[in-house]
Amino acid sequence: MENNQVAIGVLGLGYVGLPLALAFSRYFRVVGYDPNEVRVGQLVQGRDQTGEVSGEELAARSNIRFTADASELAGCNVYIVAVPTPVDQAMTPDLRPLVDACRVVGGQLKPGDTVIFESTVYPGTTEEVCVPELERVSGLVFNKDFSCGYSPERINPGDRNRRLESICKVTSGSTEAAAEFVDALYRKVIVAGTYKAASIRVAEAAKVVENTQRDVNIALMNELAMIFHVIGVDTAQVLSAAATKWNFLPFSPGLVGGHCIGVDPYYLTHKASVMGYHPELLLTSRRINNRMGLYVANRLMRLMAEKGISVVGARILVLGLAFKENCPDLRNTRVVEITEELRKLNARVDVWDPLVDQQEAAQALGSPLVEPVPGGRAYDAILLAVPHAPFLEGPEGWLDSLRKEHSVVFDVKSVLPGESVDGRL
Repeated sequence: MENNQVAIGVLGLGYVGLPLALAFSRYFRVVGYDPNEVRVGQLVQGRDQTGEVSGEELAARSNIRFTADASELAGCNVYIVAVPTPVDQAMTPDLRPLVDACRVVGGQLKPGDTVIFESTVYPGTTEEVCVPELERVSGLVFNKDFSCGYSPERINPGDRNRRLESICKVTSGSTEAAAEFVDALYRKVIVAGTYKAASIRVAEAAKVVENTQRDVNIALMNELAMIFHVIGVDTAQVLSAAATKWNFLPFSPGLVGGHCIGVDPYYLTHKASVMGYHPELLLTSRRINNRMGLYVANRLMRLMAEKGISVVGARILVLGLAFKENCPDLRNTRVVEITEELRKLNARVDVWDPLVDQQEAAQALGSPLVEPVPGGRAYDAILLAVPHAPFLEGPEGWLDSLRKEHSVVFDVKSVLPGESVDGRL
């Protein structure tokens, strides 16, 4: 298919889909579809609340149309699905957004079309879940009338250095011809190059392994932090010393949330369990990382008790609500658990995050965000939960101006000078 014949429909305009749609629009005609009319309206107005794309980039768009009307996808011949793949309360993969997207695509699918999936899934999902739904809705036959590909997203939210174009892209296809077409398509926009995987299942597995590996390594650091605290050794100092060896992996302890690292391992463990293998290390790592919010809350309360500060009625400031630094995404943030635990003991907890959507934050917390007053010296304890740049680049002495003379500062990510804090992971 020649470039001037390619018309791409991107389903899902979040952290993954929007940058992808804009990148492809420099070479092809693109329709960006999202059922969220509010989201589409914001993009039409030149605003991206995820912060991944600037207003200037949106204003410069010329070959793309944003819409919440699925019928506008009718003229496309390549469909890229970039919708969320969360887990439910039982930590079981929730494929409803993916299946809904397949139904939308199936309603527009024509002979000769290609459907590419970017959503993180367990190995086999494309061919076992997505393809049957596409066939059922369209009435077409897989690998005869249409083909599929899988190219896992590798977006790192909040990262201004590693952008879509500068990250090598794994590609795959359901036939040899489809694999070559998908790879050539992505080579147009990915400066860092592509890697054509042996099959769709290999590409699916590669993606879920990327985040599972990070989850396991962070769990190791979190457990080490707990051990070193008991021993009485500073974890940050230990890791700095260990990092002097060339093959030491530079992971650090912290809160694991978001829509990737805290979710993707469950896709792999689910598939393994269905096939009769019951994972141990992966689920243990998940348990360790899932309890870090409560651990941090308890560490803070113990520090307060050591200084004779009662948690009951204490004013506590939590800085940062997003799941990671310099990112406005609130999905699966562990900070909510910290605030809930502190409030259970009747502490007066204020939370401030200048990057997140205020309405979404208030809904997640059950109370509005509160911006601290510099110089107010109102807080008995301050918890730096998410080290956003505005917190670290503020005026000198800003943090100290918020705390009472007799108070506690706890630094979750060990980014503040050691002498300025009372505790850290």
